[in-house]
Amino acid sequence: MTSTFLLRAARRTFIAGTAALLVGTVAVPSFVAPTFAADGPASVADLAQGVLGAVVNISTSQTVKGTEGPGAVPMPQLPEGSPFQDFFDDFFKNRGGDKDNGAQKVQSLGSGFVIDAEQGIVVTNNHVIADADDIEVNFSDGVTLKATLVGTDTKTDVAVLKVDPKGHKLTAVKFGDSTKMRVGDWVMAVGNPFGLGGTVTVGIVSARNRDINSGPYDDFIQTDAAINRGNSGGPLFNSAGEVIGINTAIISPSGGSIGIGFSIPSQLASGVVDQLRQFGETRRGWLGVRIQPVTDDIAESLGMATAKGALVAGVIKGGPVDNGTIQAGDVIIKFDGKDIHEMRDLPRVVAESPVGKAVDVLIVRKGVEQTVKVTLGRLEDGEKLASGENGNTDQQKGDKAPAVSTASVLGMTVGELNDETRKKFSIAADVSGVVITDVAKDSAAAERGIQPGEVITEIAQESVATPKDVMDRIGALKEQGRKNALLMLASKTGELRFVTIRMD
Repeated sequence: MTSTFLLRAARRTFIAGTAALLVGTVAVPSFVAPTFAADGPASVADLAQGVLGAVVNISTSQTVKGTEGPGAVPMPQLPEGSPFQDFFDDFFKNRGGDKDNGAQKVQSLGSGFVIDAEQGIVVTNNHVIADADDIEVNFSDGVTLKATLVGTDTKTDVAVLKVDPKGHKLTAVKFGDSTKMRVGDWVMAVGNPFGLGGTVTVGIVSARNRDINSGPYDDFIQTDAAINRGNSGGPLFNSAGEVIGINTAIISPSGGSIGIGFSIPSQLASGVVDQLRQFGETRRGWLGVRIQPVTDDIAESLGMATAKGALVAGVIKGGPVDNGTIQAGDVIIKFDGKDIHEMRDLPRVVAESPVGKAVDVLIVRKGVEQTVKVTLGRLEDGEKLASGENGNTDQQKGDKAPAVSTASVLGMTVGELNDETRKKFSIAADVSGVVITDVAKDSAAAERGIQPGEVITEIAQESVATPKDVMDRIGALKEQGRKNALLMLASKTGELRFVTIRMD
């Protein structure tokens, strides 16, 4: 069976001295809007001619050590039937390398596009220029200019370069509005596949809002316009000649296009580019919460009619909402007027918001919708704070009946969290609640991955401090006709998460 891989629409990699791929010179007439027939564009020639001058080839070089052994430069993986296969076979099987220090120059080719002709600003993918020692931008008229790096963002795989035109007149394109693109709209990709510069392919928007697990803000446009290795960083145009995506990845069993390509939407990329140009780095909004998906079970346990939004699993100490504005157990369903349909929507919407902005957040707290106002911090400043903090929030201890030492409930044995159990399970001093000492095999708790040593801090958004509290809360939920119990669990170090357990 043929395996299928998710690949970056990768830069094409070569070894210095092995080949020189020519980039054709393209004349750039004035832009004329294309004519569309009832079943699609009759031709995209005018559209292509209007934008080809702004699409560039990115050439990078990097010195790597070792041509033999663990540090050896691997042979590029070419798709079956590539015209370069025989050439690379001969080179890699017969090369001797530098006998003195084993250093080898690696050259790569990718794509990019000019967005500011006067300033010489070029946009591409971060992975196209990552770790490069030298970067050159090759234009369609044969001119090659040295480029300097303005800034990169690994989270969205965007990079901004700058060249000095030195009297060379550049052609620029502008970003369009990717939110207006519909599934089925015609698009055109231009790039440098396999070193063949100025290549134009046409297709449609196959899907939107794709999550391919490449980063925290995945929201890709999927297209069937042919995208191959070397297309990375190239533009995806709408019918008006505006850039509505940056081509970055493909799904392929062989490295060649099978009609499943992905582009970073301009709505996301343009904001990143603006920040990189202005600051040389990103400055994203930060809410300071840990979140997890709202499953059907969690929605039912919270009294929500439908599963939607992002469940707050913890609040980071010192973060923007550490004042109690947002609490663990809240479900965020709207942020600054934008609906949060699922968990992955929230990080992207927050990151796109300005640092210091005061926004309205619609939450569901204990079954009741309410709006709170929060002022955003800066993500980059909060990442160190988040990584060094355990996310534990103070829990109010219930004033319940005298506690029993242990109890058995929902396939778990729970006990008092005292000095003895803290030492046995290495539980941090600032973790409070009821410790789980055993989990029965094949129980509902075991199915949810609950482990001995975890601590129950809340049940159905009510704090628990003793095994008796746990039994009382479970009994009350059953009396209410609930099918699932929502538990907030703390790890040994205080990291919080929510799980639901069946009670039937």
